[in-house]
Amino acid sequence: MFGDKFVKGLMSRSSENDLDRRRFLQSAGAVGLGAAGVAALGALPTAATAATPAHAARAAAASDDAATAAAPSDGAILNFALNLEYLEGEFYHNAVKGHGLPGDLTHGKGGRGHVTGGRAVPFQSKVVKQLAHEIAWDEQTHVHFLRKALGGAKVGLPDIDIKNSFTAAARAAGLIGAHQTFDPYANENNFLLAAFIFEDVGVTAYKGAAPLINNSAYLEAAAGILATEAYHASAIRTLLFERGLASAADAISKARDSLDGKSNLDRGILNKHGNFRVAPTNGSGGAFSRTPGEVLNIVYLNPKKVNKGGFFPSGVNGQLHTSS
Repeated sequence: MFGDKFVKGLMSRSSENDLDRRRFLQSAGAVGLGAAGVAALGALPTAATAATPAHAARAAAASDDAATAAAPSDGAILNFALNLEYLEGEFYHNAVKGHGLPGDLTHGKGGRGHVTGGRAVPFQSKVVKQLAHEIAWDEQTHVHFLRKALGGAKVGLPDIDIKNSFTAAARAAGLIGAHQTFDPYANENNFLLAAFIFEDVGVTAYKGAAPLINNSAYLEAAAGILATEAYHASAIRTLLFERGLASAADAISKARDSLDGKSNLDRGILNKHGNFRVAPTNGSGGAFSRTPGEVLNIVYLNPKKVNKGGFFPSGVNGQLHTSS
């Protein structure tokens, strides 16, 4: 019933994760391809349209192509998330320790890239320092978990720029002039503004990925990471408000929104009445969702469809690497 191209397409989609492949084979053998079979049946030509063998062959090929172009595998999604965790891990580890992630947490498919920038922040506040240390540890743990879940299919740390990219982002937000630079490690306020660029994006990225994850164990883990990122984001937003940096944070929020398309998927830390907003929620009171492509628009610092730039000068590693 199903052509070799269709089956190979499904296998190819899961090629980033050995566990995905094994589960697919077990599922295919046990239930005759289950839901995939139902979906394919719906795409089969009717008697009227399948009048000739040639037409039937073309229709079957089109059905195979549609199946191949379906949603990405769990492995592809986890590797996309791993790229983002590499970025956060490098930023926070440099801020609190003066160096990046441990070397044994950075190798994988695509090789290990180079990290530009990063150094320790001269923390003065006990609260900000402890928060930075906790976030750094959490991000390292996220990297470790995702790498373990992906096994041999994990991608390596890509080229990351945590120096020039911050200046580009600050200029886009209007925080500095065209010839000025922004140093996220110079002081606590700069550090918090830089962290704000990441944290809300991480929440929307995991929220957007949730419907794409098929494995319930992975979905539960992703939900846990999303919750942790939301805690981080709320703490960063609170500190920015308390320090009188609401206007600067809102400028960053608007810049993010200008990068990820026409939809308004971002909220600053002030509401329309000028009051503090700890949770950037949608009309249903939930977190916003961003597609992988929309997330890449932000971290590539480019509203166009590109495959590199900004914080990832050579692009991210893995199947999901092009912005919207």
